[in-house]
Amino acid sequence: MSDKSSILHQLRIALKCLVVLTLITGIIYPLIVTGIAQIVFKYQANGSLIAENGKRFGSELIGQPFSDPKYFWGRLSATTPYPYNASASSGSNYGPLNPELDEEVRARIKVLKTVDPDNMKPIPVDLVTHSASGLDPHISIAAATYQVHRVAFVRGLSEEIVNALVTRYTEGRQFGFLGEPRVNVLKLNLALDQLPGQTGSSKM
Repeated sequence: MSDKSSILHQLRIALKCLVVLTLITGIIYPLIVTGIAQIVFKYQANGSLIAENGKRFGSELIGQPFSDPKYFWGRLSATTPYPYNASASSGSNYGPLNPELDEEVRARIKVLKTVDPDNMKPIPVDLVTHSASGLDPHISIAAATYQVHRVAFVRGLSEEIVNALVTRYTEGRQFGFLGEPRVNVLKLNLALDQLPGQTGSSKM
């Protein structure tokens, strides 16, 4: 076999391999995986979207920027060009000695004190700092408990009722041992709006 024939033979083999692998890895495999996901994990595969009566409120995996005092607030988000931008997950990357971090923490503390001046509890750290991803949908139990007084007062509810909701929407450690117990902010706020006599804002 001449060198030219050998090269053409190898080229044909390479092209056949390219076509076969493209079909397997680019079409067949993704279709199989997507099909299995839609059958076995349909909710998760479609973004874990929270919907009621055909209306979608968001994903339980991505936080939202709540600022109305009648809602629980989540962690700060440093994503750009707007908070909780799922296409630009990022943290602020401020070191502990960075003066800008100190300024942001002080500004957040001032806001929390302004909307709830009678609250003398220590402010949990996750209410005044950014999450690493900028998308964290959860807050700590301490962060939720700190906000109970404000939310209950603004909504005209007893703290017992609001605390009961916090307990109801507290999620345990993943697999029973990873991470810490946490509260999903969106789920908790939606539950608040569903209480008798309560209505959601236009945002919700």
